[in-house]
Amino acid sequence: MIKRVVFVAGVSAGYLFGTPSGRRQLEKMKVMAIDFWHDPRVQEYVQEYEAQATAFAKKQGAAVWEKAVDTAKSAASSSTTKYPTSSSSTYPTNHESPTVVEPIIDADDANPGQR
Repeated sequence: MIKRVVFVAGVSAGYLFGTPSGRRQLEKMKVMAIDFWHDPRVQEYVQEYEAQATAFAKKQGAAVWEKAVDTAKSAASSSTTKYPTSSSSTYPTNHESPTVVEPIIDADDANPGQR
């Protein structure tokens, strides 16, 4: 079934881009899409959803900002690499690589309770 869909899509693209009559049809579709986009009814929906998206981003932006500040504070209070304290050097003297502590955080932490 997938092979048929891909075949039909390929034939359609070949017709639209490869033949003069196909390019004319493509121009007609382009004009129709532009007319559709500029229709006042469509623009009402666009403005409505744009306002909703802006409000959501402003609301979530504060949560993301707070999470970033908390993460930065916790990262500043604890180092990501642990070196043994030595008065002669700031590097490990036992030739071992430093222990790397990875923060545990994911995208859901910025927006708890919503998925």
